[in-house]
Amino acid sequence: MTDTPLTLFNSLTRKVEPFAPVHAGEARVYTCGPTVYNYPHIGNMRAYVFADVLGRTLSFKGFKLTHIINITDVGHLTDDADDGEDKMEKMASEKAQSIWDVAQHYTQAYWADVKALNIREPAKWSVATDYIKEMLEFARSIADKHCYQCETGLYFDVTTVEDYGRLARAVTEDGAEETRGRIDTVEGKRNAADFAIWRKTPAGETRQMEWDSPWGKGAPGWHLECSVMGEKLLGFPFDIHTGGIDHREIHHPNEIAQNQAFCGCGGLSDARNSGANIWMHNNFLVERSGKMSKSSGEFLRLQLLLDKGYHPLAYRMMCLQAHYRSELEFSWKGLDAALTRIKRMVMMVERLGDAPPQPVAEHPKFASALAKFETAISDDLGTPIALTALEDALAVKKVDAGIKRAVIEHMDAVLGLGLFDLTREALRIRPKDAQTSETEIEDALARRKAARAKKDFAASDAIRDELAAQHVDVMDGDPLGWEWKLT
Repeated sequence: MTDTPLTLFNSLTRKVEPFAPVHAGEARVYTCGPTVYNYPHIGNMRAYVFADVLGRTLSFKGFKLTHIINITDVGHLTDDADDGEDKMEKMASEKAQSIWDVAQHYTQAYWADVKALNIREPAKWSVATDYIKEMLEFARSIADKHCYQCETGLYFDVTTVEDYGRLARAVTEDGAEETRGRIDTVEGKRNAADFAIWRKTPAGETRQMEWDSPWGKGAPGWHLECSVMGEKLLGFPFDIHTGGIDHREIHHPNEIAQNQAFCGCGGLSDARNSGANIWMHNNFLVERSGKMSKSSGEFLRLQLLLDKGYHPLAYRMMCLQAHYRSELEFSWKGLDAALTRIKRMVMMVERLGDAPPQPVAEHPKFASALAKFETAISDDLGTPIALTALEDALAVKKVDAGIKRAVIEHMDAVLGLGLFDLTREALRIRPKDAQTSETEIEDALARRKAARAKKDFAASDAIRDELAAQHVDVMDGDPLGWEWKLT
């Protein structure tokens, strides 16, 4: 294990804490995965880039990692506060397709985005509908002490556990803490914050996904699946639970309440009683144009970035440039800058050729960069500074290429950019609506280079203008040969 202790921000305690594994030498992590009713937008994917960096860091630190990511294919309603239609049922109805086919299609789409962003496979993709039997057993075990029935199903009484909503607490203007409540939208609920454990199929209706239960034919509530799969696959308490900051307000407080009920444990002053020692949440991706919403039609999904000529790893770079707990504002200009940054890194890596990597050992020219990287990544996953440490290492000159390669691979194992698997050509993605072929561009660049060699700058400028008119931006001054991009 590396020397610098790993510290992580715990959303439950609102403190940066040293990572102390439940099981010596191991790290068990659960990440809330997608509800597969539609394509994931890039804001969704930020959560998985963050979780991937966390997992890579734990591996980097020498821990044996067990990472679980769930696939929600049942139970998530259109309103997170237990109101509206099941998202999966709604999409299946709109498409006039089997809900199972809808789930399969969007699961495959999500997995394709995971691969494109160089996110490592977890130990297991846990699918909600594979655990219905276990969900029923879990619900039975807590029903008598913590739940009650309404016409619409079985509900959890949040007053039966200590510190409900502590994870979601906000700070008022006078500095006092408050718990965010919800509007009571379901008739028969005792408390506005009470939530469904089991949702009964309304009389006269039939769902594509429904099962028999002691509380009537129906489907599990959204929150139940994560409690069940976390306990079954990792055991309570496990080390770290991750998700987007939107989960901090409703989904995760409800999951924690279920965990407390199941374990028969006390309040949340002891984080272990929540089911996980540390709860971590990435902040929002902010996008000002309104295209982030899935209801807007052409929302910002990874395929749209590809269609516009951006390599997916430019988006990963954009995520790494901001701390995971900071809001990240998306812009095409910012994505351009991220793509340029990764291209520069790849150019520098290409200079190392095929030099075989040497074991990472102390080397005076890399000591500062390695120490900077170790300190940054150990301090609550400080990827922005870690990136600058990587650039510091790339800039080191007059050193054995094999040693340098080993140092870069050492850092990139955490950042996950895959620098040695990339080429500048691979980073050059052809926009979907591009009219000019790459062969035509390369031919024009060859003519321009010949004109400049003859000092015929008028011809050179004319070719550049001709390319610009075809939305080809020529970037002179590239030391490894002229680069270009379609704009």
